[in-house]
Amino acid sequence: MEKRGEGTLAIIMLALIQGFLSTGAVEVRPSMNPALVGASVTLSLSPPMALNSGSWAVGGSLILTWTGAQQAIFPSHTGRAAVDVQTGALTLTSVTVADSGLYAVQSANPQLQASASLSVYELISNVTLKANPTDLMEFNSSAVVTCSVSTGSSLSFLWLNSSSQVTGSDRVQITDGNSTLTIMNVTRYDQGPFSCRAINPVSNGASAQVNFTINYGPDNMALTVNGQNTTSFSVGSNLTLLCSAQSGPEARLQWAFGGETLNTTGPLLELLSVSEKQSGSYSCLALNHRTNVNSNITTNIMIAKSPSSGSEQRAVDVGLLSLLLLVGVLSSLPDVGGSFSR
Repeated sequence: MEKRGEGTLAIIMLALIQGFLSTGAVEVRPSMNPALVGASVTLSLSPPMALNSGSWAVGGSLILTWTGAQQAIFPSHTGRAAVDVQTGALTLTSVTVADSGLYAVQSANPQLQASASLSVYELISNVTLKANPTDLMEFNSSAVVTCSVSTGSSLSFLWLNSSSQVTGSDRVQITDGNSTLTIMNVTRYDQGPFSCRAINPVSNGASAQVNFTINYGPDNMALTVNGQNTTSFSVGSNLTLLCSAQSGPEARLQWAFGGETLNTTGPLLELLSVSEKQSGSYSCLALNHRTNVNSNITTNIMIAKSPSSGSEQRAVDVGLLSLLLLVGVLSSLPDVGGSFSR
């Protein structure tokens, strides 16, 4: 009997709702909007007024009706909704995301209709990244990272590479509601660190960072001798050959002379007090054990005796000239012995 009475009242109130026009002078104001899941929200009328009867509905579905001190709450909101029979204010407790919607109040005394939208969001927690695999080959692998949360509703995702935002491109795809980042044909510059930020109107959260190991090279090799571009040196010089290569992981460097492997590894080859027989081609071989790629660079070094310096030559020339002048003077002197008669 009670259920039949509630049904009849609902039909009457829905008929009243369809016949009412908004006064335009009354607003519905939620006590918080957006609201967090689990909160209590009161939707009050502004300006405040006394309502003897009326109804509240959300999305066209009745929540409750009241007349005088009597109120009838529909099953969908039993135990979670109540109305202040003096002011018509509706209070919802323990709201959920499903409570989001357009709330409308109707009254015949005085006659009015007003509404307001309410949004309810779940707080974001535990933003995490999943990347598999993380050890990749340059130009031959794709990186896939997925961002997820333990709780949170109406999410949007922002991807970061260090502090710079990641956007889509020919190689970069952001899919699944922006929760998945895919980088195709990775390069050495795609190591990261990558992170994601999950956002909704009531909260946000950031994940930990993830880095990729990109195996590449060796390439872009360089070889210098005593830090110079010149390759000609004097006998007795000390030479330091420095080799470098871009490689991940770091390449193993091996030295060779004239095509023969030397017992020297690493970036430095030192030659002390060189002789002419050490002239020739010096090579640096770089090998990356992960990519199984090797590369080399060669320079030809010429070692020769140094010519006399200008100062030494001038000293020789001056000495020779002095000697010649002395001989000339002596040859011009008369024969002293033959000039006396006995």
